[in-house]
Amino acid sequence: MKARFNHLLAAGVLTAVGPLVFAAPAAAAADHAAEPMHASAAHEPADAHAGAAHSHSYAHSHAHDGDGPMLRLDDGRKWATDEALRASMARIGAAVEATLPVVHAGRMNDSQYDALGREIDAQVANIVQNCELEPAADEVLHAILATMLEGNEALQGKHARASRSEGVVHVVRSLEQYADHFEHPGFRAPKPGH
Repeated sequence: MKARFNHLLAAGVLTAVGPLVFAAPAAAAADHAAEPMHASAAHEPADAHAGAAHSHSYAHSHAHDGDGPMLRLDDGRKWATDEALRASMARIGAAVEATLPVVHAGRMNDSQYDALGREIDAQVANIVQNCELEPAADEVLHAILATMLEGNEALQGKHARASRSEGVVHVVRSLEQYADHFEHPGFRAPKPGH
């Protein structure tokens, strides 16, 4: 997982800002989405693209496409998971679920959004550091995490064109994608409740 993230950083598909990783511009992602991972790319520094600007990310360009080519099943079955992935996704799901009533009521303040964003950042970092999936499953997970990270940026107030509550909906969508594509007994994505 970490090697694949480093490859995507080197290819410009993801952007690192300190310890965080965000989806990069759509053009870079389109150029590299189907490119195989090269061993040398995994050794490039994770901050090679630190601070790169991005206004419209790869994750956003696929967020409304349903299940695009990056999101696929394993011959009709959900992909296997490991304990690190299940634990972190369960924590993200629980954190989002707990905030939804406040978001729906319009009472979620900036510090609450920021706290949720920090929890998502921490759990994604845990996934990157500890999750070990087969390469095909890893590729599907990366597409889902790119959607999640873009939503997380918005819920932290980092997107001028998206409200913080829209960021929460985007994160919920990524959790739905995870539930649809990965074997995780008992996991249910929170419902955004439009």
